[in-house]
Formats: sequence, C-alpha cells, structure tokens
Amino acid sequence: MSSAWLLPEHIADVLPSQARRIEELRRELLDMARTYGCELVMPPLLEHLDSLLSGTGRELDLKTFKLVDQLSGRSLGVRADTTPQVARIDAHLLNRAGVTRLCYCGPVLHTRPAGLHATREPLQFGIEIYGHAGLEADLEVQELALDALQRAGVRDIAIDLGDARLVQGLLGEVQPAPAVLNDIVAALAAKDAAALCLLTRELPAAAGEGLQALLSLYGGIEVLAQARERLPRTPAVTAALDDLQWLATHLQQTHPEVSLGFDLADLSGYAYYSGVRFALYAAGSSDAVLRGGRYDEVGAVFGRRRPAVGFSLDLKVLVALSPASALRAAVRAPWGEDASLRAAVRRLRELGETVVCMLPGHEHEGDEFDCDRELVRVDSQWVVRAL
Repeated sequence: MSSAWLLPEHIADVLPSQARRIEELRRELLDMARTYGCELVMPPLLEHLDSLLSGTGRELDLKTFKLVDQLSGRSLGVRADTTPQVARIDAHLLNRAGVTRLCYCGPVLHTRPAGLHATREPLQFGIEIYGHAGLEADLEVQELALDALQRAGVRDIAIDLGDARLVQGLLGEVQPAPAVLNDIVAALAAKDAAALCLLTRELPAAAGEGLQALLSLYGGIEVLAQARERLPRTPAVTAALDDLQWLATHLQQTHPEVSLGFDLADLSGYAYYSGVRFALYAAGSSDAVLRGGRYDEVGAVFGRRRPAVGFSLDLKVLVALSPASALRAAVRAPWGEDASLRAAVRRLRELGETVVCMLPGHEHEGDEFDCDRELVRVDSQWVVRAL
C-alpha cells in the first residue's frame, strides 16, 4: 500500500525557492514577448480529443492523457502540446488576415517522460508567428529564442539548424510507405549507416546516395558548402540550403557570441516541420533546451492553412540551467495589534515592498526573503532601518 503523500512517477511538487525563480522567469519572458508585439493567449487544459489531436502525429497521440467527459460522454484529452491549440485560436477565433504574433505559458501533461530525469508536467512557454511565409519571420523567432535564453542568464548558447525539406527533396517523386519513411528518419538521426543502407536499397540510386551523404553533413558553416557539392540540386534541396545560408549570415552578424552549427541528418519533428527547424543548446544540458521551426501545415486541419513559425521550451528545464537569483529584499516587522504598526505595514506593501511579519515565537524565520531592513518604532513613529 503506497503512502498517501507520494506522487506519481515523474510528477513533482515545485517548492518555494524553485517556484519563485520559475515565476520570475515566466514574467520576464512574457514581458519580453510583448516587446516584440506578441499577444498572450490562454488555451484550456482540456479539449475534445478530436480537436486536440486534429492533424497531429502518432507521437503526440501517445503522449496525450485521455478521459471521458461526464457531462457530454465525449472523449477529452489533456493537452500534451499547446501549439495545435494556438493554431486553432489563430484560425477560428482571431481569424485575422495579416501577421499575428501569439505567446503562451502553461502546463502540459505527458503520459511518459521524454527522458530518464524529465518531468511529465512541463511548464511550456512558446511563441508563434502566423501569416508570413518569408524568412524574416523565421529569423525573428530565432532571435526571440536566443533572447529568451539570454534573459534567463544562460550562457555558452549554441544554435543547431536543419531543414525538413531536405529528405523530401532527396526522395523527389518517390513516396516510401509512412513506416519506412519513419525508419529512414530514425536511421538518419541515429547516424546508422548500415540501417539506412538497408532501408534505401529499393530507392533510386541518387536518392539513396543523397540520404547517405546527410549522415556526414554536420558541423559549422562549412557544412552548407559541402552539402551543395554532395547533394543533388533539386529545387527543394537548393531552397533549403539557400534559406539556411541566409539565416546563418544574419545570425552571425547579430549574435556573434552564439555558436552556430548544422546537422542536416537531424530531422527531429520531421512529420511536423515543413521547413527550417532549429534547436538551442546550452552548457550543462545534453539535450536541446528549446526547439522550434516552421510548420505551415499546422492550421490546415482547422480549415485555414497559414504560414506559421515558432518555438517552445520547458520553463522548469530553463530555470535549472539559469544561475540562482538573489533572494528578494524584504522588510522584517514585528507582529502587533497596534493600529499605527499595522498601518505602517500596509503603506509599505502598497509601495511594493515585501514585509514579513514575525509571528509570535517565529522571529527568526523567513528563509525565502532577504530581510535587510526592519520596521521599528522610533519615538512615536514607525520607521524602516537597515539591519
């Protein structure tokens, strides 16, 4: 029999110190998003399952907790990703013709953790730009992503770029069965040349050779020149490499401190992304801290296919990588029934000060705050003085 206070696996309480840091960063990132013109939306945690999973892949379906609505009898899902919900809002509720910048921050729930030490309840922050098909929107999203990590105090940032169009450009008119295509993408991601050779033996020689070439196309900016030499010059491949070159040039100019890399075989989210995709890495993390890219098909299932590009991250992961923030300065005050004391405490709080009243018998507590001042009576007045 399990103890009543134990939580499910990969689910954890967020205690005061971490909760304070998460909330401070949440506010910082939402304020940052507003400076770029992003509008905040708050989709519901639950939706009808057929709406929540419309157009999404099998991976998201397997991540989604499902239940039955006792009011309607319909199947509901707890969101595992907020992007499809934001696409629905853009397509049906806002229904704007021009560019729309949206941001969000809220919990999502996964049936299984993404890794050994991952939580099943990430706090997902994300930004989406709808309505512009040009690379200007891709660049804006990537700069937003870099800004988010830098505001969190994360250093030694590396951005990894790729493009989902490369595989389709190499396959051309050939359309492998979905299961075979998934295996090809998995072999590319794992750099498994033997498996890839077996999977592509029925494909045209040019397609197989191009896919094999992707395995070694990773590294710095020189990778793009190597790719132009080794990959067939199909329209899709050329467009992908041109777009990556354009973005790399601008990122190098505006963020010379960021390490820029390419892994053309890394097709994470292949079924989801429709163009350039990117991932941000930081010192202290073996996995990507943030992922994003272009996904122009995300709104098609809602009857409105709009250009779309964005990114998302888990605030809990980002906080774990960011430097510890200082405790908030506070004023320590005695507890008492004196009307003038209570009025002085109220005035300080109205001015935005944190005032921690020391309840009787607990005069030395208040670990979450740095009480660097105290409220004391001097003559007949209550005044604040340094400790």
